[in-house]
Amino acid sequence: MKLIHLSDLHIGKRVNEFSMLEDQSYILSQILAVIEKEQPDCVIVAGDIYDKPVPSAEAVQIFDEFLTRLAEMKIPGLMISGNHDSAQRLSFGARLMKETGIYFSHVYDGTLQKVEFCDEYGGVDIYLLPFIRPSIVRHVFPEEETESYQDAVRIALKHVELETSHRNILAAHQFVTGASRCESEEISVGGIDQIDVSLFDAFDYVALGHIHSPQSVGKETVRYCGTPLKYSFSEADQEKSVTVAELKEKGEVEIRTIPLVPLRDMRKIKGTYLEVTAKAFYEGTNTRDYIQITLTDEEDIPDGMQKLRAIYHNLMRLEYDNKRTRESREITGAEERKEKSAQELFEEFYELQNNQPVSSEQKRFLQKLIRDIQEGEQDETV
Repeated sequence: MKLIHLSDLHIGKRVNEFSMLEDQSYILSQILAVIEKEQPDCVIVAGDIYDKPVPSAEAVQIFDEFLTRLAEMKIPGLMISGNHDSAQRLSFGARLMKETGIYFSHVYDGTLQKVEFCDEYGGVDIYLLPFIRPSIVRHVFPEEETESYQDAVRIALKHVELETSHRNILAAHQFVTGASRCESEEISVGGIDQIDVSLFDAFDYVALGHIHSPQSVGKETVRYCGTPLKYSFSEADQEKSVTVAELKEKGEVEIRTIPLVPLRDMRKIKGTYLEVTAKAFYEGTNTRDYIQITLTDEEDIPDGMQKLRAIYHNLMRLEYDNKRTRESREITGAEERKEKSAQELFEEFYELQNNQPVSSEQKRFLQKLIRDIQEGEQDETV
């Protein structure tokens, strides 16, 4: 059983006000070429297909083209909704598309859709778990105590009856504790969305979405494939790829990655204004890439963004690194605050105002309050 694992396409995303639609169309065509060459038994897309619950017409058209070409290859495609998707909208027409080999997870109702395969080693069952939060599971199982994301996923999987002699695969879109994040991801306050990798012990391979950096968590067979494109400069040094997993006899899984080459890369350049401009003219730097430039000049360059965009046409961000910026606590503090959760920020503010740390009881109350606020906001976007 060979599968190709994708996730977090975020079709329709804008990065620093630049539309990524052309880049996404290009990389999906490249992925289709990989699929055609590899001839997998199925393709899994583990959530965040779109960047918004109500995607633009252009975003829908790009994904429609991808699905159409996948169906023409007669390779099954298994899709789940992520936290950026609308589960209701994605599942519309799912029963019709099933006839062409395209499977969409249904809105969570206490059961997981199962897609069955068979090869020379026996049965393979793939379960589709859309992104779930505690409020969704509480609605389905009011008798269960569902206080956290850990509880929600545990309860959802508890109600799945696995055929233990088969190789069992799960597609899910959650944050597993220990995974490395980057700037382009949606951060949940206080880390309340974290779940433990032990919840997946019964599965032979777990195709995860949600985290944008390719990585395995806890064990090799619990894997985030990462985004096919770079969506923040914190990902500038990453090599994006698709993950190929081959399941042979039960307990034997081989995992490899196939690199992807974007239409435009995302890069960082640092130096004085003269050094940065000379780099483009004398070193043959690709000026069509998405660029973040950090100037080290002590004085700001008048109209620096406009001047540099005449050379680097897709300059997304211009920053300065000099005495003034290094000494500016306001700027440094703003950058540090981006790295901290709302709970950490509140705890620091409380200690500053009261000259004592937050008590453990206050921490529990604060975590519950933040979780309730977040779930309320998420429910409004569905």
